[in-house]
Amino acid sequence: MLVSSRANAVQIKNESNLEAMRRAGRLASECLAWIVEQVEPGMTTLDIDDLQMGFARDRGVKPAPLGYRGFPRSICTSVNEVICHGIPDRNVTLREGDIVGIDVTLIVEGFHGDTAATIAVGQVSEEVAHLLCVTLQAQRRGVEAVRPGARLGDIGAAIQSTVEPEGFSVVRDFVGHGIGRRFHEDPQVPHYGESGRGLRLRPGMTFTVEPMINVGVPDVEILEDGWTAVTGDRQLSAQYEHTLEVTADGVRILTVQNDAGDWEPPGGWWPPGFPGAPGA
Repeated sequence: MLVSSRANAVQIKNESNLEAMRRAGRLASECLAWIVEQVEPGMTTLDIDDLQMGFARDRGVKPAPLGYRGFPRSICTSVNEVICHGIPDRNVTLREGDIVGIDVTLIVEGFHGDTAATIAVGQVSEEVAHLLCVTLQAQRRGVEAVRPGARLGDIGAAIQSTVEPEGFSVVRDFVGHGIGRRFHEDPQVPHYGESGRGLRLRPGMTFTVEPMINVGVPDVEILEDGWTAVTGDRQLSAQYEHTLEVTADGVRILTVQNDAGDWEPPGGWWPPGFPGAPGA
């Protein structure tokens, strides 16, 4: 979500709303995992859009990006230096050593499930794998900061303190966002900040944590299509995203496939060498 100056009331979801959001989140997670399994060198990003459309059609649900504020495709595909909102294109072919961010949002029973992962296409260098590992670790630590009584700044501080010591930068032009019946609601969730500052978290709040981490400068440039956001220095960027629910005693992740709502990498994809990953 692009940073906005608007300020609306934060929606507190009731149990019926939350049950619907859990179903939406789980289906979005299943979709992302299914797509990730099929990505390989030689595919185009439009092939990924075709997979998304087929998944949604077969299950009678709607991909939220399609037509949203004029967005022309059903999924965002962000390759290498693209930070977010890459438009699938038959002329963009994935090559060995690329990375691609795949951002899935489905509308199920009127509620949104939103999740994203940046994955390796074939084998990637150790430097690229390190970017992916740090970004995923930052996302995990941001999620772990969510609990009743915590503040939004705790999330951003957890992410920033993970990323910057590794020499990477946090994108500030795009933030996480509230989500529910609407794709983007309040609160805005920055991926940088100070602990103890910002809105206090309450049970029933639902929002995304989706840090976008750059190898170089945090600057963003929007291309002429009005959507594609690239790094200012054209170095690589990575992102991972989960939709979360603040519970009475902590956090439940909605965009996973385990019943407890425990953390797992979006789409079930582990970067090479990630600590604690199967086979690492």
